[in-house]
Amino acid sequence: MTTSNGVANSQAFYEAVKARRSIYAISKESVISDEKIVELVEEAVLHTPSSFNSQSARVVVLLGEQHDKLWDIALESLRKIVAADQFASTEQRISSFKNGYGTVLFFEDQDVVNGLIEKFPTYAQNFPIWSHHSSGMHQFVVWTALESEGFGVSLQHYNPLIDDEVRATWSLPASWQLIAQMPFGKPTAPAGEKSFNPIEDRLKVFK
Repeated sequence: MTTSNGVANSQAFYEAVKARRSIYAISKESVISDEKIVELVEEAVLHTPSSFNSQSARVVVLLGEQHDKLWDIALESLRKIVAADQFASTEQRISSFKNGYGTVLFFEDQDVVNGLIEKFPTYAQNFPIWSHHSSGMHQFVVWTALESEGFGVSLQHYNPLIDDEVRATWSLPASWQLIAQMPFGKPTAPAGEKSFNPIEDRLKVFK
């Protein structure tokens, strides 16, 4: 099966996968409309798989001042734990994320996860793991989709340091566990070179 322009579907898919990189140099410009950004995230939430079709992922899109507010929260939270003589580099890093256009927050609803644990006790120890698997897939899908549209994107983890204030600021349920933060914006510099370990050490095929 091929796309309308004759390119194999798998080829187009892998081109998008290969193009997905961590890009930290971003600006507050957007490359698509806000409506298109939300549409991309909606499609990811609707169609990314989860164990037992639990649909435990919860996603928040922050744009404009709401995006800025998140990174102000992160900065002030870090100020409380980072030594003063080391804070300049921390502030610079947080500012690079705030320089972006928006941030996608990824959560997992622990009410859903705990409900599965109670309903299927045989798999109890696996449901938290599978929940994170699903969140990782959501992150990858959104990341790849945003970069396919021309954004620069990276993935950050300032949880659990900022969790309580994030939930309070945006009135989110206590059961939503923050997993990752994804700042994005128009790239101002390309990603660096990427090295690869030998594929022979990472893939085995048996016939």
